[in-house]
Amino acid sequence: MKRWLAACLLALAGVLPGAVRANDAPPGLTWQGDFSQGGLVIGQAEPGLQIRLGERPVPVAGDGRFVFGFGRDEPASVPLYLTRNGHSEQVTLRVAVRSYDIQRIDGLPPAQVTPPPAMLERIRRENAKIAEVRQRNTPRQDFMQGWIWPVKGIVSGVYGSQRILNGEPRQPHFGIDIAAPTGTPVVASTDGEVVLAEQDFYYTGGTVIIDHGMGINAAYSHLQNVAVKVGQRVRQGERIGTVGATGRATGAHLDWRVNWFDVRLDPQRLLPKE
Repeated sequence: MKRWLAACLLALAGVLPGAVRANDAPPGLTWQGDFSQGGLVIGQAEPGLQIRLGERPVPVAGDGRFVFGFGRDEPASVPLYLTRNGHSEQVTLRVAVRSYDIQRIDGLPPAQVTPPPAMLERIRRENAKIAEVRQRNTPRQDFMQGWIWPVKGIVSGVYGSQRILNGEPRQPHFGIDIAAPTGTPVVASTDGEVVLAEQDFYYTGGTVIIDHGMGINAAYSHLQNVAVKVGQRVRQGERIGTVGATGRATGAHLDWRVNWFDVRLDPQRLLPKE
């Protein structure tokens, strides 16, 4: 346990491939984390400080804790605005830019590239549900516990990769795919509250989203079986479902994603180095 906790702290401190550690915290703040595209930063602020990352407000808990993340295509420099006692200052953060795998596939039947028109309303409705729960800002700080793999298997898809199908760029992959046999147990990567539990979404099939506090949430998709309900508190390592190939999946795997509100983080960079 001690070894695992030490590894988690090293990961949060940015001891990861490609992580940037050169952003010194301004007076009134301390922080540690991964100043890279897809990275997560956790910090502590003096009482009364207000923080904004670019155009995004950064919630600060009553104890001064705050957390923010960088998206897949975050620019190399991002303004951080600090306001205290009516006085504002700007700090420029340097963000490490990453390269991503781009794959081109041509000659696919149109139905495999674009969903049928009859499904568009269903897709919009389901996407709206997902977007709503990702805006939750709860005071819990379950994410401070650290993260574990939600399932054992082979990483078959990585964060940031993108496909161009029949010449049309598809949305980048915002999580990691872990291939495992159908029925393999999937567990919560850290403590939290289930805020979405659906057995049959068009794209993601069996889908669970867990709120870990302060805008941090994790999604588990393509589940064969959903074993939890909305409002249920789960513990790290607790079973939440099983691996499947539901929704728009071509084989049995778990698609695991972590967000800070609507900012897509790289789950693999949250895990301790083995």
